[in-house]
Amino acid sequence: MQIQCKYPFKWLVLLICLPLLHSCESDSKPKAVSTPSPRKNRPIPVEGFKVRTKSLTETLEVPGTLLPFEETEIRSEIPGRLVQMNIIEGGQVKQGQVLAKLFDDDLQAQLKKLKVQLEISKKTLERQRELLKIQGISQQEVDLSELEVNNIEADIELINVAIAKTEVRAPYNGKLGLRNISIGAYITPADVITTIRQLNNLKLDFTVPEKHGDLFSKGKSVEFSVAGSKRNYSAKVLATEAEIATDTRSLRVRAVVQQNADALIPGAFANVKFSIGGNDQALIVPTQSVIPKSRTKEVVIFRNGKPVFQTVETGIRDAQYIQVLDGLMEGDTVVTTGLLTIRKNSKLAISNIE
Repeated sequence: MQIQCKYPFKWLVLLICLPLLHSCESDSKPKAVSTPSPRKNRPIPVEGFKVRTKSLTETLEVPGTLLPFEETEIRSEIPGRLVQMNIIEGGQVKQGQVLAKLFDDDLQAQLKKLKVQLEISKKTLERQRELLKIQGISQQEVDLSELEVNNIEADIELINVAIAKTEVRAPYNGKLGLRNISIGAYITPADVITTIRQLNNLKLDFTVPEKHGDLFSKGKSVEFSVAGSKRNYSAKVLATEAEIATDTRSLRVRAVVQQNADALIPGAFANVKFSIGGNDQALIVPTQSVIPKSRTKEVVIFRNGKPVFQTVETGIRDAQYIQVLDGLMEGDTVVTTGLLTIRKNSKLAISNIE
C-alpha cells in the first residue's frame, strides 16, 4: 500500500532553509569583545628631597621708578616778549646762569629817570642841611627832602626787581631739556620755556606692602636693577610717606641712588630687591614640594613606598627653598615631582633623592 504525503514539496523546501536561517541568525549576533585583564597598580616614579637645615634669607622684589633728584619747569615770572635765549637743548648749566631774557627797555628808561631824580634830590638835601646849620631853613623842609630821597631810592629798588624778573636764570646746576619757545614769542607765566633736572643724584621711588613698612628706616640699603644693564645698583632710604595708601595698602618709600651711570635714566623702570628676614638654621624644603590648599599647605612624605599627606606651616622663603616651621622633621623625605598624580592609595618609587 503506497502512502501519499500532502504538500511534499513544501516540507522539502522548509527542511533545506532551516539550516540557512540558523546560520544567518548566528552571523547577525555581535561577537563578544575580549577585554584585557586589568593592569596592575604600578608604582609612580617620583623624586624626593631630604629635609635639612640651611641658612635662608627671604628677599622681596617690587617695581620702582627712577626720578631726578630735582626737576623744575622753567617759566617766566612776568609776561613779555622774548629777546634773548641761552638754552642748549640737553646741555649742562650752572646755578644762576641766564637762560632767557625778556624785553626791558621801558624799565631801563624808568630806571635812568629815577637815577637822575635821585641825584638832584640828594644835592638839594645837602644844600638844605647847610642852610639848616645857619638857621636859614626849617627842620621840616629838610625832613621833606630826606623823605623824597628815600622814596626815589625805593622806586629804583622796585625797578631793579622788575628788571631782574625779565631774566630767567637756572635755579641750580643741572641738565636742560627740550626748548618749547622761540625768540620773539610773547610769553606768560603759564608758558614752559624748558625743563631742568639735577642728574648728579637720582631718587628711587617704590612701594612696599604695609606689613613690611617698619623695615624701611632712614639709611637702609636696597638693591635694584634696570633694563639694559646687568649691573646691580644700590640706594639708601631717604624717607617714607607719612601714611599707608588706603587703596593699595602699601607704603611709598624714597631712596637716594648711590651711583652715577649712563644706564640710570630718570623715568626708567627699576626692579628693587631687599631682604625682609633670615634664619641661619631654617628647616627647608623645595618650593615646588609645597601644595597650597584653601586654608593650609601640604607636602607629600615618602614613607615605605606610600605617600603621606602632611599639613605644614611655612615661614620665610627664597627663589628655591621655603622654611617649614611645623609639620616636618629633619631627615624626612618629601616628594618633589608628580604631585598632581599622587593619591592617598598610590604606590611610589623614588628615582632620585636630593
